[in-house]
Amino acid sequence: MITRQRLAAGTCALLATLTAGLAFPAAAAAGEPTSEDAPKVNLVLDVSGSMRARDIDGQSRMAAAKQAFNEVLDATPEEVELGIRTLGANYPGDDQKTGCKDTAQLYPVGPLDRTEAKTAVATLTPTGWTPIGPALLKAADDLDGGTGSQRIVLISDGEDTCAPLDPCEVAREIAAKGIGLTIDTLGLVPNAKMRQQLSCIAEATGGTYTSVEHTDELTDRVNQLVDRAADPVVTPVATEGADACAKAPTLKSGLYTDREEFNQQRWYRVAVNPGQELRASVSVAADRAVNPDYGVLLRAVTERGREIVRGEGTGNGRTDVISTGLRYPKAESDEENAPAETVCLQVTNSYSAASGVQTTPGLPLELTVDVVDGPSQSGDVASFGLGRGWWLLGALILTGFLAGVVWGWVSRWRVAVWRTN
Repeated sequence: MITRQRLAAGTCALLATLTAGLAFPAAAAAGEPTSEDAPKVNLVLDVSGSMRARDIDGQSRMAAAKQAFNEVLDATPEEVELGIRTLGANYPGDDQKTGCKDTAQLYPVGPLDRTEAKTAVATLTPTGWTPIGPALLKAADDLDGGTGSQRIVLISDGEDTCAPLDPCEVAREIAAKGIGLTIDTLGLVPNAKMRQQLSCIAEATGGTYTSVEHTDELTDRVNQLVDRAADPVVTPVATEGADACAKAPTLKSGLYTDREEFNQQRWYRVAVNPGQELRASVSVAADRAVNPDYGVLLRAVTERGREIVRGEGTGNGRTDVISTGLRYPKAESDEENAPAETVCLQVTNSYSAASGVQTTPGLPLELTVDVVDGPSQSGDVASFGLGRGWWLLGALILTGFLAGVVWGWVSRWRVAVWRTN
């Protein structure tokens, strides 16, 4: 259980880093928030014919989306520049070639006039096809670059109907441009095929996928994503891990990027003072064709090679990024000037290149390091180090022994009562 808690904490830290940027203390030496331009969000709404279905809180999907949009527009932070693009809103015919061009900017990305934006949303009527790929390409152009945070929030109730232009490949192309654009996706009343497609789009750009089946869920999630765009942008710092801990660079709290060859180990060092907690997370991305079934391992070990804690992530070919994380709280010391402990972080991957694919340069790696004050509450089980081996085993043995004693006593008492009667 403790391991799952640690993995969950690390993974949450990683997802926050990938989608929003992680704001570190002013003393951090890497990954300082920088944002000169206003944050921009482009909401892309599916207005295809299937949005007429009445299966969200007793109303149509389109009505639920309009209600959510109105509430989101009211809550949008003043500093965020927001736009709205539609797909499938204008062409009602059966010609696929024409239907797959049906995407339009309903409200331009810029300072928000709430009344004007709401009026534009009110005119929408479910109409045509579902050209997700073309809409994403246009939505990326709408944002027009800049140094601030940029997000596309795609809301759809079905998979793309404009093959062979694969929306997932479109998202990968957008990510490959290196413009720092994140695409988050929301699926209304999702099915397996739609979930797979929208998840792939989000993962390609470090975004998130969320399935929603109620109006309030849609409102809350879009609000979260719009608010997240206003967070400071963190610029990762390039570093180069070593093949052994002794040669590894020493990192402070921050966001770092590196390259890791297939099946290679990369080592980094972090100083942790008594009373502090190390929180680390890593993601390794497959930016080329790889064989299915792979994994990423993140280990924290001492300088002498003893493992402290680990985190593991696995994949089966359906995702482009594998992530994992760990936590290590260092206990307080009775010594007034106790030295810091050097913790060695090891990153290993089990990717293998598909036939004919080049193995160099290495796979993109992103590492988050955060050293914070340790848990002050004794209720935080991690502070006792139970997930680090013998303590956990001892606790389980003691629990089993006591349970056996109690059960034996109860059994003997029941037998004695039976004989008496």
